[in-house]
Amino acid sequence: MQGRVELLGRMREFAWNREGWFVPLEEALRGLTAREAAWRPLVGGLTIWQILNHLNYWNTYMLRRITGVSPDTPVLENEETFGSQGDPNDEDGWHALVAQTRQIAEELRAALADLSESDLDRPLPNMGTVADSLAAWVMHDAYHTGQIILIRKLQGAWPPEG
Repeated sequence: MQGRVELLGRMREFAWNREGWFVPLEEALRGLTAREAAWRPLVGGLTIWQILNHLNYWNTYMLRRITGVSPDTPVLENEETFGSQGDPNDEDGWHALVAQTRQIAEELRAALADLSESDLDRPLPNMGTVADSLAAWVMHDAYHTGQIILIRKLQGAWPPEG
């Protein structure tokens, strides 16, 4: 019988790097250039760069919450977490942001693997239990991955080459 920790870990794996019924975030980011990441649809909305800023902020926040570490950054209003739309000429900056995303994903994978079943029942202030928060968090990442793919389709950069 599969435990909740294992199930949440598998859900995270599908959202991050294991293709199943939907495209995982790592695949959605594959091959993106700074120019594509900083592109804003004509009808408005966010850039992929902003979405990744947002995901990194909340994924770091979640990592700290589930490991019991106090967040070292202030809690921002949601709109503030998107940050700059990105610089289409800053390939180094874009690649650094993607590397940060991968690092956070690895730290989250390890943190999830270290949780016990009883850890999942621990309450998190304003977030329900650890299990509730993790389930919502995986869906949050999958939702924003869908946005990234839609933006890539709008600019003709989907599917990734090679």
